[in-house]
Amino acid sequence: MTENRKIWLDGQIVDEADAKISVFDHCVLYGDGVFEGIRIYDGCVFRLREHIERLWSSAKYIMLEVPMSRDEMVDAVAQTVRANGLRNGYIRLVVTRGVGDLGLSPANCGRGSVFIIAANIRLYPEEDYQNGMEIVTVPTRRYNVGSWNGRVKSCNYLNNIMAKIEGQIAGAREALMLDHNGMVVECTGDNIFIVKNGVVNTPPVYLGALRGVTRDAIMDIAEERGMEVREDPFTRFEIFDADECFLTGTAAEVIPVTRLDGRSIADGCPGPVTLELLEAFRELVKCDGVQVYEK
Repeated sequence: MTENRKIWLDGQIVDEADAKISVFDHCVLYGDGVFEGIRIYDGCVFRLREHIERLWSSAKYIMLEVPMSRDEMVDAVAQTVRANGLRNGYIRLVVTRGVGDLGLSPANCGRGSVFIIAANIRLYPEEDYQNGMEIVTVPTRRYNVGSWNGRVKSCNYLNNIMAKIEGQIAGAREALMLDHNGMVVECTGDNIFIVKNGVVNTPPVYLGALRGVTRDAIMDIAEERGMEVREDPFTRFEIFDADECFLTGTAAEVIPVTRLDGRSIADGCPGPVTLELLEAFRELVKCDGVQVYEK
């Protein structure tokens, strides 16, 4: 990647130092915008069109008009990646509400802004993928879907951030979030799965979980390999009693969880289903997406 990072901002590739958003943008003032985190593997932007469709769904929910077409956005992502000479890394795609005034209403906001960052990311150390990681349950609850639907990937991420802070205070790199009834929803930045008697299960999105692109990919892989996959609600009890547990996310990929709240899950080692799915996922990402460089 070039030393001077290049940013796509409202139709132009600019230097990082020149990539600026107004302090009156509703996204800056109120977190009024939507975003996607996307991975690129050896020049293949993994499931880019699926990410863009989810971005449009989020924008539609908050009544935000995306100021470009889907195809234009695909091309803009490719331009950004090429401008930075990036073959492997992470892409952050953001759509803001646009410049308005200090009032809460977005009625006076003009055209929204779009910016795209292509950089590197490393969420967890390699040892966690080899040995498994420990997570903790935190007091902050996931939004009740009656007040805010977790399927919207909004720039207001304070619910997740507060849970992340609580997890870090407890000495964990990731934290488990429950709903108001004590049902497992997701982690601060990752979806969660358990495996019991060969059945792969993840919380349903109607509880407030994000419909993760990596989550869906893992479900596809598991079903293709003849595994039974469910989206059934469960509590911490089912995690404690599981044969395996793992997380999925764009940045995290697939990572085994071997302890929750000080309790070992099964024998405290990454399980065979988790490792099989991780291996298959790493093959899938090489070809399932948009190629930004000519072969």
